[in-house]
Amino acid sequence: MLGSMRNSIAALYLTLSATVLLASDPSPLQLMDVFQLEYASDPQISPDGNRIAYLRNSFDLMKDRRQSRLWIINWDGSDHRPLLSESGQSAPRWSPDGTRLLFSCRVEGKPQLCVHWLETGQTMRITQLTQPPRNASWSPDGQWVAFNMVVPRQETYKASLPRPPQGAEWASPPRVIERLRNRADGRGYLTDGYQQVFVVPAQGGTHRQLTSGPYDHNGAPVWNPNGRELIFSGNRNPEWEYEFRNSEIYSVSIESGEIQALTSRNGPDRSPAFSPDGKHIAYLGYDDRVQTYQVTQLSVMNRDGSGKTLLSGQLDRSLQDPVWDSQGKGLYFLFDDQGNTKLGYVALQGGQIAVLAGDVGGTSLGRPYRGGSFSVASNGRFAFTQTRPEHPGDLAVGLPGEPRTRRLTALNDDIFSQRSLASVEEIWWESSYDNRRIQGWIVRPPGFDPNTKYPLLLEIHGGPISNYGDRFSAEIQLYAAAGHVVLYANPRGSTSYGEEFGNLLHHNYPGQDYDDLMSGIDAVIARGFIDERNLFVTGGSAGGIMTAWMVGKTDRFRAAVSAKPVINWYSKVLVADNYYAYHNYRYPGSPWENPEAYMRFSPISLVGNVSTPTLLMTGDADLRTPLSEAEQFFHALKLRKVDTALVRIPGASHNIAARPSQLIAKVAYVLDWFERYKRKESGDRNQESESRMGFAQSRKAAKNAK
Repeated sequence: MLGSMRNSIAALYLTLSATVLLASDPSPLQLMDVFQLEYASDPQISPDGNRIAYLRNSFDLMKDRRQSRLWIINWDGSDHRPLLSESGQSAPRWSPDGTRLLFSCRVEGKPQLCVHWLETGQTMRITQLTQPPRNASWSPDGQWVAFNMVVPRQETYKASLPRPPQGAEWASPPRVIERLRNRADGRGYLTDGYQQVFVVPAQGGTHRQLTSGPYDHNGAPVWNPNGRELIFSGNRNPEWEYEFRNSEIYSVSIESGEIQALTSRNGPDRSPAFSPDGKHIAYLGYDDRVQTYQVTQLSVMNRDGSGKTLLSGQLDRSLQDPVWDSQGKGLYFLFDDQGNTKLGYVALQGGQIAVLAGDVGGTSLGRPYRGGSFSVASNGRFAFTQTRPEHPGDLAVGLPGEPRTRRLTALNDDIFSQRSLASVEEIWWESSYDNRRIQGWIVRPPGFDPNTKYPLLLEIHGGPISNYGDRFSAEIQLYAAAGHVVLYANPRGSTSYGEEFGNLLHHNYPGQDYDDLMSGIDAVIARGFIDERNLFVTGGSAGGIMTAWMVGKTDRFRAAVSAKPVINWYSKVLVADNYYAYHNYRYPGSPWENPEAYMRFSPISLVGNVSTPTLLMTGDADLRTPLSEAEQFFHALKLRKVDTALVRIPGASHNIAARPSQLIAKVAYVLDWFERYKRKESGDRNQESESRMGFAQSRKAAKNAK
């Protein structure tokens, strides 16, 4: 009886605790909440439009890694369930008859291709590959699967070395590097070989190589509806390695392996898609005019490469992922417009463009970048990942002709029902440089009081050829939860505003995007709720560049955090993994041909002006903006006795917040640095000056005052 009473009291206590918790105001987002976040990705609607397979992504608290599982849901939102219990699946694709799902899997730690039968629940590995497969696709009859895979090559330069004695512990042999592109951020040194196209029976068996030669056939293979050939993008020109932006559309015969080039212009031609009758091919690309930003357009040609016609000329936006409708009368595609990713449709006749859905995205959890994907069924039903500032990617569906889409999942309601999120408001202002209109977003802390003065944090996007938008961002929500008003924006050079706007930074970066951002700060201050004595700035990659640039141009900021920056363009374009991609496109000529231009746009050229306490942060495995870039700025500031610190994220690549704990660490160090230099109302002015300017600068100011 005593035990029963204890149980009753315990149950009552839990009930009362839960009631109090529900009745109290939700708390702001916490750092550890990052591990609770989930998002949907790669939704694939069945051919009949009745079911949707997708990846449900979450984070493992103990392994500190993202995990993805294959889930399925009906069109009406019913029967929402996992398809497989284990994690590690990716890239699900329905068979043409809708009875099977093809996906990438891991078997004994190695990437393979697997097939799952929906009726029986059986799953089978259909490959035994030594290299990871990519871009797998079904043949029209469901009997074959095509994919890309690297075929390693033999070293052409290898010195003759003596053999070590048996049992000797000699050092590893030298690595010989000959390729132009030999490393990739997040992957390290690449397997020395070439991407080739393969086919394998859908029931499992021996894979067969269709392409060959010393060329990369990178584009996803797409089947002709007749099942006798594949089309893909690649570059088989003799100078392909140095024509790294160029690619063509090719066809390859399944039977003979004969390859035919269908395009020939100087520029990227990619993402081919066969019309349902096999008579036309849609594809993306542009004529390369050696610019920093060029709009990717949609064209259509006949099956043999003749009759090329531009289809998207009415839309001054870059397009991606073209998909034919089942009647062959037009194509679906994604595009970004003013910081919002949209699903569009263009008619083959007349080129009329319609917007079917907005808010596509939600797969970039850290910062509010674009992302997301869609798929279309034969009856026109479509599925896509949907995001708003209030939630990461959820699954949504729609139908052409219906004005509203439906959100099927709410994967984060369990955590967000207990949290008060920051509100996000769109804002426009005019740049002080040329009165050009600039778009941004103000993020107000939970419990915002317009009569209170808040510190302002400017968060700058990377790229710079990229865009932020009205999308969920864990990092920005956490900055606001700590009591900051946050401003993020799309200054000139950002995408989703047309080619002219995006190309304003050609041979001029950093440039007047500085004026755009400073004008945005003034626009927010004019709202009346900003403490002008507490302005902070941070950003990553190109945002890290601009942060370092800004503190060399102004002393308005109390403190700054420059994450994974480029500090010296001369060194960056000769040591980064993509070192070959900048010459002429970013600045005229090569560094040794035009050193003045490369140095003039390098933040290191302004380091002598910096008095703002500036933290540098980089992953120590970053190959895109190597650690040596941040070290240059850090060492210069140390020599000048300006308050600074260098935070190295162990094992992190350029995606510095790829693991949940790394995202948490990034945010925590940014907030701690800003808190350290935040001006307090009761703070001593002399101590404040020491903190704000650094020891050497404060002594100089005192001497000048005398």
